[in-house]
Amino acid sequence: MRAVKQIILTLLVGLPIIVGLGFIKYLQISAAIAEGKKMQPPPAAVTTLRTEESEWQETLHAIGTVFPSQGITVRSEEAGKVVRIAFESGDRVKEGELLVELDTSVEEAQLRGAQAKVAWSKQELERERNLRTRAVNSAAELEASLAEARGADAEVEALKAKIAKKRIVAPFTGRTGIRQVNLGQYVSAGYELVPLHSLTPVYVDFSLPQQHLGKIAVGHRVRITADAYEGLELFGAITTINTEVDETTRNVKIRATVSNAQEKLRPGMYTRVEVVLPQSKRFIALPTSSISYAPYGDTVYVVEKMKPQEGGDEYLGVRQQVVKLGAKRGDQVAVLEGLIPGMEIVTSGTFKLRPYAPVQINNESAKPSNDPKPEPEDT
Repeated sequence: MRAVKQIILTLLVGLPIIVGLGFIKYLQISAAIAEGKKMQPPPAAVTTLRTEESEWQETLHAIGTVFPSQGITVRSEEAGKVVRIAFESGDRVKEGELLVELDTSVEEAQLRGAQAKVAWSKQELERERNLRTRAVNSAAELEASLAEARGADAEVEALKAKIAKKRIVAPFTGRTGIRQVNLGQYVSAGYELVPLHSLTPVYVDFSLPQQHLGKIAVGHRVRITADAYEGLELFGAITTINTEVDETTRNVKIRATVSNAQEKLRPGMYTRVEVVLPQSKRFIALPTSSISYAPYGDTVYVVEKMKPQEGGDEYLGVRQQVVKLGAKRGDQVAVLEGLIPGMEIVTSGTFKLRPYAPVQINNESAKPSNDPKPEPEDT
């Protein structure tokens, strides 16, 4: 019984103290929360840009492959031993210029024999004609002599043609590749001697979806770039649009011709093709650094004056705006929907922002590139 009285006495004394301490702590926490609500994070430093419409040349993009205007692998039509090589790998050769010569000693000997036979057959033919005028021989004998003379002439021409085929010449002006033959080597008919390509001009073949057929036409300008040459930009024009659409991909094949005066583009090279359409449109263009890309939609941060919901002074803050993007041009991207001219958009520092966050504009610092035709820096 005494123990129970002690417990009750302890509770009566300790409980008010515990409640008092808890109330004091509650007041402290409530005051801290209220003070925290009044506090605002320091404004984030950002750069901005006022939106305005600009002329945007409409373009179509594709991946192209380079083809030579003329290109073959030079082969030997006849078998024989190589006695002369008149070029080096990578040489520029002209049409009709000698490339490889095969041994023709046997054919030349045969040609001399055939030419002697021609001379003899002509004498025989002349004798038969004289005899025929005196009715000494028959018409059949004259015709036989005439046939023999014609056969001798044909044999001479055949040997001359065979000798000519053993002098392999360039069929067109171009640049040789790596030669596949050596002096003294015996080659069979059809043996590959050297690749030969005409590199000025070249063709760039690419494909576009069929829905663009109404936009493109022969003569439209194309811009060609290649990963092999940083900063290289070549121009050409569409010269052929295929007469059929691929029934599997529904794409149409297009050929552009590029002068390639410096022979930078080589057959088989992968290129990027930009078809420049004659019509242009007006779009709001922003630097790509101002776009926050996300699966649910691309957004930008718009700078506006705002008031806290709990009340307080007006401040400069940001809100997120969903935008629909179009084509890219250099460092810029076209905005099709979501913005109007005159809006102030954050161009750098977006990674540290959230909706309604306060910002401080600092356009004196380095701004992100916003060039439609950026040039690579010298290294």
